[in-house]
Amino acid sequence: MRLMFDRRKFLVSSSAGMAAAVFPGAIGASRAATPFNFQASWINDAEFAGYFLAIDKGYYADEGLDMTYFSGGPDVIPESTLISGKADLTLTTPETTITAIVDQGAKFKIIGAHYQKNPIGIVSLAKTPIMEPKDMIGKTIAVPPVNVISLEAVLKLNGIDPAEVKFVPYAYDPTPIVKGEVDAAINFTTNVPYAIEQAGEKATSFLLYDYGFTVYNNTVVVTEETLNTRRAELVSWLRASRKGWDENFVDPALWPPKFADTWFKGTGRTIANEVFFNTAQKPLMEHPDGIFAMDEEGIEKNIFALSEIGIKASRDMFDTTLLEEI
Repeated sequence: MRLMFDRRKFLVSSSAGMAAAVFPGAIGASRAATPFNFQASWINDAEFAGYFLAIDKGYYADEGLDMTYFSGGPDVIPESTLISGKADLTLTTPETTITAIVDQGAKFKIIGAHYQKNPIGIVSLAKTPIMEPKDMIGKTIAVPPVNVISLEAVLKLNGIDPAEVKFVPYAYDPTPIVKGEVDAAINFTTNVPYAIEQAGEKATSFLLYDYGFTVYNNTVVVTEETLNTRRAELVSWLRASRKGWDENFVDPALWPPKFADTWFKGTGRTIANEVFFNTAQKPLMEHPDGIFAMDEEGIEKNIFALSEIGIKASRDMFDTTLLEEI
């Protein structure tokens, strides 16, 4: 079974999505020595707050990196920025990266996991709650094309025939949920519930991860060539980024207001939304071994869950040795 992609479709020209600009202030301090380019997977929001903090406080520069940050967006294909040489490191989904490795021979390695637990889940209204997979039977669920196979896998893992659930297209706008046009939708549980509450309704949600789809999200990916030739810089990037995230999570409400006129400017989202997001993502990112950790149990869970959607991952696609050097 081949995974269907939307905004992260891999087989496109590597020039697609190259329009994302370098954000003002994204260049490291003058003392930094080695240029290093980081491509984010989406627009500037709290999903990347720890990196913003590390840039602003000079943590990359302290590690000897002249770090350039490229924002993402709907037209940015993270893997393509590695192939084109625009980025030295990017954030992706395991589904897209491993499919590229298996089906297209891409020379990628996963060296860390931004999200230990994938934030993707089922969001519904509290007054008509869908609390677990069996509650979706007979209901209409709005599903982006990229998540259809994932939801089908969760239903299968929980003994539910996908034919018992009606799927309709979804474009990441929670309005159909609020209006009652659908019973629920797949989206980031760290963000959409806030938007629903701002529209006057209470939301509830559950993670696909908690019901069998045990995959990371925002996996840290590099090419094998970069891994072999720039190992020291990659370790430095991981160390500085972890420092930024650790500081960010001391008080998740502290830093988003500080980014209001810089990193978050022009996104159309409120700072209160970013505080909600930043707070909600903390338990999904933290690990006893530190931010980005990939333990053997977690990797095994990823391999199993991906096999349920027809993607044959293997242990050698994950390189944990750099994390051991932080």
